Amino acid sequence: MNQMAVPARKTIRREQEMKFGTQITGSGVRFRLWAPQADRVSLKLIGGQTLPMQAVERGWFELEVPGVGPGTRYMFLIDDDLEVPDPASRYQPEDVDGPSEVVDPLAYEWRDLGWRGRPWEETVLYQLHIGTFTEEGTFRAAIDKLDYLVELGVTAIQLLPLAEFKGDWNWGYDGAMLFAPDASYGHPEDLKALVDAAHERGIMVFADVIYNHFGPKGNYLPAYAPVMTEKHKTPWGAALNYDDEGAHTVRDIVFANARFWINEYRFDGLRFDAVHAIQDFGPRHMLQELAEQTRAATDGRYIHLVQENSHNQAGWFKRGWHGGPWLYDAQWNDDVHHCLHVAATGEKFWYYENYEGRTDLLGRSLAEGYAYQGEVTPHEGKPKGEPSAFLPSTAFVAFIQNHDQIGNRPFGERIGQLAPAPVTRVLATIYLLSPQIPMVFMGEEWDSKRPFLFFTDVGEDLADAIRNGRREEMRHMIGDSEPDQLPPDPMAEATFRACKLDWNRTDEAGANSHLSLYRKLLELRHEEIIPRLRGIQGHAGRYEILGDKAVRVSWTLGDGSTLVLHANLGSEPISGLDLSHPHLWVEGNVSGDTLEPWSAVYDLHLPAAQGTSGTQNS
Repeated sequence: MNQMAVPARKTIRREQEMKFGTQITGSGVRFRLWAPQADRVSLKLIGGQTLPMQAVERGWFELEVPGVGPGTRYMFLIDDDLEVPDPASRYQPEDVDGPSEVVDPLAYEWRDLGWRGRPWEETVLYQLHIGTFTEEGTFRAAIDKLDYLVELGVTAIQLLPLAEFKGDWNWGYDGAMLFAPDASYGHPEDLKALVDAAHERGIMVFADVIYNHFGPKGNYLPAYAPVMTEKHKTPWGAALNYDDEGAHTVRDIVFANARFWINEYRFDGLRFDAVHAIQDFGPRHMLQELAEQTRAATDGRYIHLVQENSHNQAGWFKRGWHGGPWLYDAQWNDDVHHCLHVAATGEKFWYYENYEGRTDLLGRSLAEGYAYQGEVTPHEGKPKGEPSAFLPSTAFVAFIQNHDQIGNRPFGERIGQLAPAPVTRVLATIYLLSPQIPMVFMGEEWDSKRPFLFFTDVGEDLADAIRNGRREEMRHMIGDSEPDQLPPDPMAEATFRACKLDWNRTDEAGANSHLSLYRKLLELRHEEIIPRLRGIQGHAGRYEILGDKAVRVSWTLGDGSTLVLHANLGSEPISGLDLSHPHLWVEGNVSGDTLEPWSAVYDLHLPAAQGTSGTQNS
């Protein structure tokens, strides 16, 4: 039987199908812009021609230009008057006001083929800011620290927002170009190299994304498209339009951006900033569709979605019949932070007044997630939160520091500057061994004393407004300070540089150092806690008040074992406790049936067939 020769098939590389931004074709590049409020749009090729674009249906303009490719720089000319960059630009080499650059999304050769990510319960987050994480402040420089993070016990890095912002330094929450990693950190391929290198070491990478507002500079979209709405307001100005005229395409932009980070950069998860400020009164809230589309966009990899939501709305984190989340994996648990912070520092100002003297809230936040579950809070004077005990502990991310809780202080003090080392060691023990997902803020593990101040470089025209606004925000902490006692200038480069991590301090680590403690606790978490988290159910946590600032918290883990915490964050010893059995970890002092001040003890009671966990001491 004769067989016909089958001609070799030419491999065709296809980028992610996306209606926004440029698309490289067989002969050139297709440029597109959604500008429904413009009459005319032209494409201006830098160093070349200005070409009229064709108006097509639904407010789109497009043009395919042969003979151009990656590296081409361009801008759009709106109604022969306003020059703007591409709002879906993949790269802005000259900042938010400069030309966009065509990037080939398939040029990078990934080495992480076969990477599927990691299950959520294995997550140990490490939050970092690319610009201050290393002296160089680049994606490439961050790669050099990945082996250190593996040794520490980190399984995921969470990057503060990357979207292109105005200027050379910024927290990232003033992003204007959602699809372009900020050029001050490196080229898009440098970010891909960071993600790739992390995956090679078994580390997941999360991106912090902002869909509630744009920064004050570089967002030209409102000039030609109904991207913002006056129906709603946010603390940062006008809200994104999710439920007004033209909202359909605005929603498409945001959903496409989430898919973009997951697919084009192979991020393993997204952290959604301040979703309580996203207002949508349409028939289907954008947060639901956002999660559904993002989860459906992958090739079967683990994808994890985390919210910051000060309204404490438990419904977003419901688990399905499959045991996994329907929509979002977890929420940042500010309540655990606030309870531990107030106990450690005694601070009562700001929202900390909600937690002062409330040992019950300490126990509840550790056992059930939300401290307030519908009760009226003193600071806000209105009900907050929803019942959350039905959620598994893994639906909450616990921490004792993050960029907000440090940076929204006048002088950017870390917890190690506000409380003595024995106290911060107890705090670390409590949250690193709890069934909630832990998040370490960069440098916390060696008790860095470098501040994390608020810094921005948005331009001198806004400088005074930012300085004065910041001073007013901090007035409850600084009062009417003398000029030499005011917080550092947020616009100064020196303020930004003061936040660079002091990596030389890690060389001081000894057997009893802070860094050694973190390594031991995370090793213990990987050995004894994480293997027992899969299958953990709701209503697994219970708490009991033992005395002022002293609690007993127990959790039934996924394998039927029971994790028990005795914590005394008060100034008096607590006696009459059952502390006779072997302990998983002791931080502080136990004397017979007495738990001394500022001590925490973890015990692990295994099902009868497995025996009881042994003792480890700090």
